[in-house]
Amino acid sequence: MRIAILDDYQGVSERFADWSRLPPEAELTVFRDTLADEQALVERLEPFNIVCLMRERTPFPASLIRQLPNLKLIVTTGQKNAAIDVAAARAQGVTVCGTQSPGHATAELTMALILAQARMLVSENASMREGGWQVSLGRDLRGATLGIIGLGRLGGQVATYAKAFGMKLLAWSENLTQERCDELGVEKAASKQDLLKRADFVTIHQRLSSRTRGLIGPEDFAVMKPDAYLVNTSRGEIVHWQALLDALEAGQLAGAALDVYDVEPLPADHPLRASRKLLLTPHIGYVTRETYEVFYGQTLEAVLAFLKGEPIRVMEG
Repeated sequence: MRIAILDDYQGVSERFADWSRLPPEAELTVFRDTLADEQALVERLEPFNIVCLMRERTPFPASLIRQLPNLKLIVTTGQKNAAIDVAAARAQGVTVCGTQSPGHATAELTMALILAQARMLVSENASMREGGWQVSLGRDLRGATLGIIGLGRLGGQVATYAKAFGMKLLAWSENLTQERCDELGVEKAASKQDLLKRADFVTIHQRLSSRTRGLIGPEDFAVMKPDAYLVNTSRGEIVHWQALLDALEAGQLAGAALDVYDVEPLPADHPLRASRKLLLTPHIGYVTRETYEVFYGQTLEAVLAFLKGEPIRVMEG
């Protein structure tokens, strides 16, 4: 029984679960890189019976699954993974299982990115390292308006955190109800444009879908305040990155903080890396010790349960 752990960027998967619990005949291989080429991925994974995924770092479409005849089990961290064609897996006789997720780490990072932009921490830290002193003028969160696009679980958590800082809260999404806004004490914006015009900080918390891909584009940046900031810890494709760079260059907004990208890992020569108005983090929204203890611990549980013939947290597709 050959088992692969994919995309362990930091080499920590074996620290957060006791893989010695696997039966003696099981052979575990950990991959720390990401292969974007599907054929190269097929060649790498063809011998494996079980593949363990970290979120959507490596997509598993039907075209890949059909080329892995030895595959019997996919375990993904999290309760859902849009990058796996679960129906195709089931058609090939492959079981797909998930894990639970603490779910608050990304909301905490969102607030950290908002605070970092408000107090200009990147430029101040750079100045200190270069021997300088104060170089920028921050702003208060108290009294500032936070526009939240998507008021689901994560958006709701961010609203709660922001309220503690005394921020005014404004929310919008296509399916947002007045009842949800009342529940959290958040004003419901009349439209996306209304939110973008009024917000001092805008944060995105929506799933990627055909409706949300490219949700924030050139016409949206054009109506934002020139001293406003954008935060995206959701999915990279929701924001048109070239339009964002153009808007920053034109002074249509003050800055943006991104934790997610169209292509991950972000290429070393990507234009986003060159903008001084961007605060970039490498998709660390869920990357905490506490989350990984759940993710890798329950990944191992799912593998052991499958080997016993009693799969757990099976995904239906």
